[in-house]
Amino acid sequence: MTDLELTPRRHLGRWVAAVAVLLPLGGLIWAWANAQIDWSVVGEYFTAPTIITGFLHTLLLTAVVMILAILLGVVFAVMRLSANPVTSGVAWLYVWSFRGTPPLLQILLWFNLAIIFPTLGIPGLFHVQTVVAITPFVAATLGLGVNEGAYMTEIIRAGIISVDEGQQEAASALGLSQLQSLRDVILPQAMRVIVPSLGNETIGMLKTTSLVSIIAYSELLNQAQKVYFVNGRVIELLLVAGAWYVIATSVLSTAQYYIERRLGRSLQRVRPRGSVERLIIGVLGRVSARGRGSRRS
Repeated sequence: MTDLELTPRRHLGRWVAAVAVLLPLGGLIWAWANAQIDWSVVGEYFTAPTIITGFLHTLLLTAVVMILAILLGVVFAVMRLSANPVTSGVAWLYVWSFRGTPPLLQILLWFNLAIIFPTLGIPGLFHVQTVVAITPFVAATLGLGVNEGAYMTEIIRAGIISVDEGQQEAASALGLSQLQSLRDVILPQAMRVIVPSLGNETIGMLKTTSLVSIIAYSELLNQAQKVYFVNGRVIELLLVAGAWYVIATSVLSTAQYYIERRLGRSLQRVRPRGSVERLIIGVLGRVSARGRGSRRS
């Protein structure tokens, strides 16, 4: 029997694709290497106190905005799923209006609220000057948080819908209220759908906070602008800000990866039964045992 010689298949398309990608990439690297950038300035300001302060303010704003957005998302997602047409209609109107306008516009509206409402409060009880209450941080939080809350509403609603209706029926049969079933049964199972989108929204929000530089809140980009307005090193300071954004998004992406992997493992392996699950199994077991006993008799 004649031995057959195996000839490796030539992947010409892979070589063409590799060249098509590497040539522009090499040109880009060459252009940056020969650009008139003072890298010593980048290194000097990378850990400058003003830049670090702006970076910390960016992280703080991101955290506060996402907390507000999650709270709004849970409330309005439940309202949207309500059988009450008034509450579901108001929730739909919220999502429609705040998703339909740019976040920069909403930031500016909150920041200039004093033009139409000079004071805020309850007549006869207390009031405060709007320009005092709506600081740049408050305007940034409300502008970004309320806008992001509209997106979180749809994300959380999709997670709740993904849970089988039988889970809600079982919780109701055990005497749990709607709030208890939502907290203890529905939302924990909906997290497998919510967490990936929540991670993406958080990463996106970290970068979206750069919009608030327009109202002079001292976040990362605003602090970098203050420096290059003085020394004229525009590109160098923008590169510093960009490097910190990349670092932060890389850390968040890594955290998201491990959270999703852990969540996937917990869904795949056999979990210890909770009190509600044990109670359901016990009730079903007793019903089945009674059925077998009646058939025997």
